[in-house]
Amino acid sequence: MSTKHYGMSVHTSLSIEEAEAHIREALSEEGFGILTEIDVAATLESKLGVERKPYRILGACNPSLANRALQADESIGLLLPCNVVVYEDDDGTVVSAIEPLTMVDLSPGVQEIADEAHAALERAIQTVPV
Repeated sequence: MSTKHYGMSVHTSLSIEEAEAHIREALSEEGFGILTEIDVAATLESKLGVERKPYRILGACNPSLANRALQADESIGLLLPCNVVVYEDDDGTVVSAIEPLTMVDLSPGVQEIADEAHAALERAIQTVPV
């Protein structure tokens, strides 16, 4: 698993469909549901005529953590849900999740919640076979 200051990701040999199914199940086991789904490749093709490899954004939400975060800072909704992306690159499939700890820079009152969200998303990402 690799990390960037704004996300964590894993490269996998799974197909994009298999990787998406896997991360959906892993997120569910961590208490996350998928609120939104965006097929970026299809949108870019229909709106701009641009073709690209498959790229999906899943808006994952853990209701308990979201509720606590909103109680701590109503504006934190600007950073919700936690996006998880699944896309193809030249080396296979990538599964990435937002780094919830980036929220702490903007709203220090959500540190504990961000720590919990980070741990849950990290566990889910780590279940994706490489």
